[in-house]
Amino acid sequence: MKKIKKLFLTNQGLFLVIILSCFPLIDLLNSGLPVTHDGTDHVARIANFYNALKDGVIFPRWGEYLNWGYGHPVMMFLYPFSSYFASLFHLFGFSYVDSLKLVFASGYIASGITMYLWAKKQFNDYFAVSSAVLYLYAPYRFVDMYVRGAIGEHMAFIFPPVILLFILLLFESKKRKKYLYGIGLAISTCLLLLSHNAISLMFLPIFAGYIFYLSLKHKDYRSLSLAAIGILYGFILSSFFTIPAFLEGKFTLRDIVTGDEYKKRFVDPISLLYGKWSYGITGQFSVQIGIIHLIGVITSFIFLASKKVRKLTGLVWLMFVCFVFSLFIMTSYSSPIYDIVTIFKKFQFPWRFLTLTVFTSSVFASGIFLVIKKDKLAKVLVFFIILGSLATTFTFWHAKEYKTVSDDFYNNVYYGTTDTGESAPIWSVRFMEKEADFHAEIIEGSGNIQEISRTSVRHEYFVTAQSERVRIRENTLYFPGWSVRVNGKETEVQFQDPNNRGLITYYVPKGQNNVVIQFYDTKLRILSNSVSVFGFLIIIVGCVFIYIKHGKKN
Repeated sequence: MKKIKKLFLTNQGLFLVIILSCFPLIDLLNSGLPVTHDGTDHVARIANFYNALKDGVIFPRWGEYLNWGYGHPVMMFLYPFSSYFASLFHLFGFSYVDSLKLVFASGYIASGITMYLWAKKQFNDYFAVSSAVLYLYAPYRFVDMYVRGAIGEHMAFIFPPVILLFILLLFESKKRKKYLYGIGLAISTCLLLLSHNAISLMFLPIFAGYIFYLSLKHKDYRSLSLAAIGILYGFILSSFFTIPAFLEGKFTLRDIVTGDEYKKRFVDPISLLYGKWSYGITGQFSVQIGIIHLIGVITSFIFLASKKVRKLTGLVWLMFVCFVFSLFIMTSYSSPIYDIVTIFKKFQFPWRFLTLTVFTSSVFASGIFLVIKKDKLAKVLVFFIILGSLATTFTFWHAKEYKTVSDDFYNNVYYGTTDTGESAPIWSVRFMEKEADFHAEIIEGSGNIQEISRTSVRHEYFVTAQSERVRIRENTLYFPGWSVRVNGKETEVQFQDPNNRGLITYYVPKGQNNVVIQFYDTKLRILSNSVSVFGFLIIIVGCVFIYIKHGKKN
């Protein structure tokens, strides 16, 4: 009992953050799926992802039931971490919908915890509680959870504080632990990339700035090198996803669909200050920074601008610069930058930089606690930040409505692609419009087709061709990796026929034929998989080596 009491007394701030993170999640206790922009699509992805895992595919890339049953490579390009996490919940018996809700809930709580842990280590307990509360109660967090249903961005909020924490621990630790924290930095960077690849790029300048800041503070350039290596190693660990997602995008409609989309999605500067809460689409839902965040930023700016404290707050000013940049890049004033730095176009929606805004404003608005020296005053201020955050956002803590759908719905043909068409193969139409009558059809010649077996990545048929040459259409979209074997021999696949746009077609000779159509990893994917696996093996060997070496010293 004494140990529990001591644990509570030494971690009051952490327990407070955990309790506060539970309030906005109460609405998720409603049965059914929250009606959001992308919620149903995410559940469909999870179902296809889980089915691929069940078929023995470690790195799922093909959605069998998506796109009206024609299949889709969307899972190759969209953040797999949340799908792995949800699949784990489903494995333990939760429905797909409940698994999604559990991912949202656990991700939300975890983000508050990670922000608190880093801020406490870097600053102090009051700063940590304040920044964690602001991080949790930013209006955009509820847009992601209850309006958009953006699971990728939602989960990405967990990892920036974790990465900063490992960077800090690396600089402040002794030699042996530096390598362990470097490993933690690599894994957390990998998880951020797997949570949302685009969001990861937003935070790279903050990570780089933080490493540079600590290297100057500690005059430790060896740790600077280790931190940089740790982040780069995170890219290596995530190679199985990031490399194909980046390089094989040329086989999709990505650049056509998203090319100049950003020009229509710039944010009105006034709407950053205040906007009516709405469950509508882009241009309708709120992109406000948050009343308490704005008050906190202005207050901290006034106090931290004092010459007396300027030397103590270099890191906080870095957050302020990134905060101002995040606001600027969301407005049309930044349009020339998009033309110069074209990678910004890949973000598609400038308001996505609100993720960066939430993080930086939560930190900078808490900077006032670097000035306040009196304990009582700090407690009062924390109380008002908590009260204000709850009071100004409590009407946002719920979904528009809920709908109940069984798992059977998601385990069958899904009438959608789960994206806006940017991941569709470049040879196909952007969206299919109806479900095919059969998985495979004869389109030239005569004969019959008998389906033998079917998994998410392997379709087997027995074809009796009555004509000299029979052409068959497999009602599956072609994407690099699909292969057709007739009687054990690889057969040419035709997929650019204008009458069968993007669909797999092939010929079989007269007589009885065994046909196997299978989705393999390309050489690029195999290489990427190997890089990730090899990277994890090195980490395991390194941990064993460190453990043995440390054990001998003891």
